[in-house]
Amino acid sequence: MPTRQPLTRIPLKVVLPLAFLSLTTFTQAQTWVITDQSHPITSPGPARIILLDQQQHLESELSRALPSDPHQAAAIIQSRLNTASGKRFQTDFAKAQQDLTDAWSLGITKIPAVVVDRRYVVYGEPDVAKALFLINNAKGQPR
Repeated sequence: MPTRQPLTRIPLKVVLPLAFLSLTTFTQAQTWVITDQSHPITSPGPARIILLDQQQHLESELSRALPSDPHQAAAIIQSRLNTASGKRFQTDFAKAQQDLTDAWSLGITKIPAVVVDRRYVVYGEPDVAKALFLINNAKGQPR
């Protein structure tokens, strides 16, 4: 017959910090940085970067050095899209379109824009860490 192990009590001073750590992990702010290639940013950290001109850049890449004959150009594009890099291109293109949609849904009016929780925004600050500091101060939660 197996013997039962006595329950070990974990001190409250160990449990509370762990609970707080898990709580802060789940409530971390979602940060998006919306810009384009002409407006570089610094200190992005784990933020989602949305480049508003990424779709145009990808379209230019796909259509580079195409012949003027539309039938030949279409055949070359189809050939390019049927490669491994073409599949990657399609994924990148879909992401660029989703990024544009997300930025538009937020009503972004200037770039760069740093957005936290789809609610707070700082325009024109290329240093993401500084923009986050400004947002946290405005929210009354200095970091």
